Amino acid sequence: MKFSKTILPNGLRLITVPMPDNPAVTVLVMVEAGSKYETKEISGLSHFLEHMVFKGTTKRPKAIDISRELDSIGANYNAFTAQEFTGYYAKSASRHLDTVLDIVSDMYVDPLFEEAEITKEKGVIIEEIRMYQDLPQQHVHDIFMELLYGDQPAGWNVAGTEANVKSFGRGQFTDYRGKNYVSGATTVIVAGSFDEPTIGKAVEKAFKKISSGPKQGKAVVKESQSAPQVKTEFKETDQTHIVIGTRTFSLFDDRISAMHVLSTVLGRGMSSRLFSKMRDQLGICYYVRTEHNPFTDHGFLSISAGLDNSRVEEGVKGILTECDRLKTELVPETEIKKAKDYISGTTLLDLETSESRAEFYGFQEVLKHSIEYPEEIIKKVNAVTAADVRKLAQEIFVNEGLNMAVVGKFKDGTGFTSYFKFN
Repeated sequence: MKFSKTILPNGLRLITVPMPDNPAVTVLVMVEAGSKYETKEISGLSHFLEHMVFKGTTKRPKAIDISRELDSIGANYNAFTAQEFTGYYAKSASRHLDTVLDIVSDMYVDPLFEEAEITKEKGVIIEEIRMYQDLPQQHVHDIFMELLYGDQPAGWNVAGTEANVKSFGRGQFTDYRGKNYVSGATTVIVAGSFDEPTIGKAVEKAFKKISSGPKQGKAVVKESQSAPQVKTEFKETDQTHIVIGTRTFSLFDDRISAMHVLSTVLGRGMSSRLFSKMRDQLGICYYVRTEHNPFTDHGFLSISAGLDNSRVEEGVKGILTECDRLKTELVPETEIKKAKDYISGTTLLDLETSESRAEFYGFQEVLKHSIEYPEEIIKKVNAVTAADVRKLAQEIFVNEGLNMAVVGKFKDGTGFTSYFKFN
């Protein structure tokens, strides 16, 4: 899958991903700015700023001016904020590339941040925070991050707190944006059908007003743990939602490929060990899944499930048993091959559209400043052995890194103490 990377004269990075037979084109702008770049006083500002970018520019003063123009060409558009980056994108028929590029760049380099719009948007974001708090299967992940990282940016909710949201004023937006939304920290990705010889000049012109100042850094994540930890939040729910996880490593670690295989064997797909045990054999839950979340300076493996309220102990023990098995038994070669084929297949299927390819290359660039082809990732995965998986399991499935977040009818974690541990 072909791509090209260019650093424009102002320091802006441009990734182009040609898909000549695709009728669509996606323009994605990503910046190395997210909740990890915040202090406690401005926690949530990155996410709020993402909202405000859609509320008007000098050229398009009102939110309706932006949305009407994008809707008039049938575009799909949105934005997202994470711990280490923020992204803005629009996708349209390829003939509308000039319009999409003009709108996305205008939003990115010239937002107004009008006080009246900030005031109105506070209510929207507060309701967004409350919405996710009312969804226990979502909120339990916030509890899990608090448990792992405590009172530091990695442990804070990306959306911030209601008190912070209410306190923000225009000066905080302009100050934060000035320190972070600079050319050296920005990557533009254009994926789909476009004219390759001219796209560089078009992007350079569209982003000519971008600041090229210095970039604000972020605090290093601090980790400290010596025994299993449990954090609960009481809620009258019909099922108990849990996240069990262990501390792992950053996305630069050589064990990433082995982790892909381990997490797939454990809990990705309907034939994975956890899905087979928890749902097919025990009938104890509807969903159970495993994810590895690597960041630039830390990482964790998480297993999430929604359990029958009366069978939580059975479910937790079932999950830990499967993790322990990986420490002591070699995964059969047939199962290793199935996991590798699953990774290969889903990796390629996930890259069918222009927006998925833009994200694939963009995420790598803003996090690692380097890019691997899908084929390179698959090749490394195919080199993983059953011994590699067992060794990794022995390294990460240790009580000193074991954590569990619980949302349900539990007032504290004392009842889990006797059995929440690895053998």
